[in-house]
This record gives sequence, structure tokens and C-alpha cells, in this order.
Amino acid sequence: MPDANQDCLFCKILAGDIPADIIFESDTAIAFRDINAQAPTHVVIIPRKHIATINDIGEADQVIVGSLYLAASAIARDEGIAEVGYRVVMNCNAAAGQTVFHIHLHLLGGRALGWPPG
Repeated sequence: MPDANQDCLFCKILAGDIPADIIFESDTAIAFRDINAQAPTHVVIIPRKHIATINDIGEADQVIVGSLYLAASAIARDEGIAEVGYRVVMNCNAAAGQTVFHIHLHLLGGRALGWPPG
């Protein structure tokens, strides 16, 4: 696994050391159901490469980050929420709610989502 962090929860999921309900896989990303779901559909989409925060994304990571959004679109279609609507969120650092320091998108849907969040 490229650039894995042995202390990272998501890297451990990628390595198969921690089980997850994986619903999507590609060469660059995987997605699994959030164990603390905040909506009827709550999926976490992570890159296979360990990147701690948005601040750590480099020029060479553009394809990887783009692949997370392509995965979100495909998963929303598969989950039947693409047409009615869904939200994708990526938090950056603790004050924004990031608790696992491996970039990830939260895909939320299946109910009306209020604004503003938080």
C-alpha cells in the first residue's frame, strides 16, 4: 500500500486489519459504510494513498482526489439517492471535525439535509 501510516485507522482498514462494510473499490479509492451513520446513507470514501489532511494534498494528488468525487457519484447512483440529492463533505483538521487524519469524503443522503451544517 503506498504511503501507509501504521497508526492510521483508515490505513488499517485498507490493509484488512480492521473490518469494514466495503461497498466500493477502485485502483485509487475504497468506500465503506460509516459505523456512526448520521443519515440513512452515510458512506466514507478514502484514497488508498495516505494523505493526512486537505492541507497535505499535492499537485500529484489531483487524480486521486478527483477519483473520490467520481466514487461519490457512482455510489450515490447505486444507493438510489443521486436524483433526489446528497451531500459530500471533507473536513480539514480537528476544529472542522476531522477525527481520522487520512483525507476522506463523507457521502450523506437518504433524508433532507439542513443548511448550514454544524
